[in-house]
Amino acid sequence: TMPREPAVLRQNILDTTAALLACGIDPSKCLLFRQSLVPEHAELAWILGCLTKVPRLLRLPQWKMKRASQNNEGSVGLLTYPVLQAADILLYKSTRVPVGEDQVLHLELAQDIAQHFNKKYGEFFPVPKAILSEL
Repeated sequence: TMPREPAVLRQNILDTTAALLACGIDPSKCLLFRQSLVPEHAELAWILGCLTKVPRLLRLPQWKMKRASQNNEGSVGLLTYPVLQAADILLYKSTRVPVGEDQVLHLELAQDIAQHFNKKYGEFFPVPKAILSEL
């Protein structure tokens, strides 16, 4: 949600890919792709954003904390980022999502959005459940 220098962003993409491969991700067993090259992510985020009420997003603690750290000038991108996360989950019809405690509320938003969409348009998206790691 913050502007980045294009050269730095390109290098970050390469570094992240290298880190995933170094962690043991095997490209012969899984599909690695750059999400920004899949227009359906943004398209679904737009559709889901049209179904999501602003007060619901304003209640998310991450919005409140980041907005406070930005002198109450949080961007629209920051506000709607959880809807993009929901689109990331729902686009692939995910049923289980590994999340940390700090992301549980965002997953609950994805669950709410899926249920709202299904009620309005018929059963389409599974309602994803959290997989919480035990530390």
